[in-house]
Amino acid sequence: MEKIRKGDQVIVLSGRDKGRRGAVIGVLQGTQVLVENVNRVKRHTKANPQANQPGGIIEKEMPLPLCKVALWNPASKKADRVGVKRLADGKKVRFFKSNGEVIDA
Repeated sequence: MEKIRKGDQVIVLSGRDKGRRGAVIGVLQGTQVLVENVNRVKRHTKANPQANQPGGIIEKEMPLPLCKVALWNPASKKADRVGVKRLADGKKVRFFKSNGEVIDA
C-alpha cells in the first residue's frame, strides 16, 4: 500500500522549496511525486502544430523524490510519518504515527 497518494496534502522537507505545501498531482513509479506549485521550472519548448502546442517558455512542475516530502497532518499542523494497519474487518488503512488518527477510513 502506498503511503502517499494522489490528492494528499504534503509538505516539502528539504531542498529549494523546503516548507512549501501542496496537493499531490501524481505519483510516478512509486519513487517520485509531482506536487502542485512546488519544484516549478521553466522549459523552452518548440511549437508542435500537430499536437496544437504553442512554442515558448513553459513553466511546469518537476518530480520530487518521495523521501523529500511528508504527509501534512492538519490536527498537529506539522509534517507526519505514515503507517499502515489492518482494521477489524480486514481493511488496510493509513494512519498518522504521532496521534494514531486514521487518514482514509
